[in-house]
This record gives sequence, C-alpha cells and structure tokens, in this order.
Amino acid sequence: MADFLHVSTATETREQAVELARSVVTSRLAAGAQIVGPVVSAFWHEGEFGTGEEPQLLLKSRADGYAALEAHLLEHHPWKNPEVSAVPLVAGSETYLRWITTTVAQASGK
Repeated sequence: MADFLHVSTATETREQAVELARSVVTSRLAAGAQIVGPVVSAFWHEGEFGTGEEPQLLLKSRADGYAALEAHLLEHHPWKNPEVSAVPLVAGSETYLRWITTTVAQASGK
C-alpha cells in the first residue's frame, strides 16, 4: 500500500497555504489538501533557535507522482528552503485510495 503518500509542508501565512494548496490540487499533483493550524513550531534556522506559528499543509497523493509534486512545491513555495516531506500510507479505505488514484491519475493520464 506504499503507493500512496501524505506530503507535508508549511508556510508563513494562511493565505500562502491556501494558494499553495490550490496550485497543487488544481494541477492534479495531489487529490486534496488540508490546511492545519496554525501549528507551533520550534526549529533551528540560519544557526539560531526559533519558534513560531505556521499553517501546515497535508497533501494526499500517489508515490509515483512525488517527484513532480515536490518540484511544484519547491518552485511555488514562498520560502527558499521549505520542508517538503512525505510519509507512506500503510493502510486506507478502498474508496479513499481509489479517490486518490483516479483524481491524481487524471492529470498524468495513467
């Protein structure tokens, strides 16, 4: 079942998150997106410790389309070095996984 992924990233503002989600979903690189938060983050950035609140995007996609999804996120993300990470879905309802398959597949013709 590792044919499916949840891909995440975060942005500085909710508006940026909504725009990034819109661009990914309308491009059919992900079947859907959820914007969570803001979440509280603690991190190292340019050698300094920081904390802040940021909206997190959770994208539903297929593993065979990850490279294109990552490239799109990196090209359209407002940050120079954003987090873009993916975790495999090890289980999911048949109808949910079929929805991801057919929605993302419409763009690639698969």
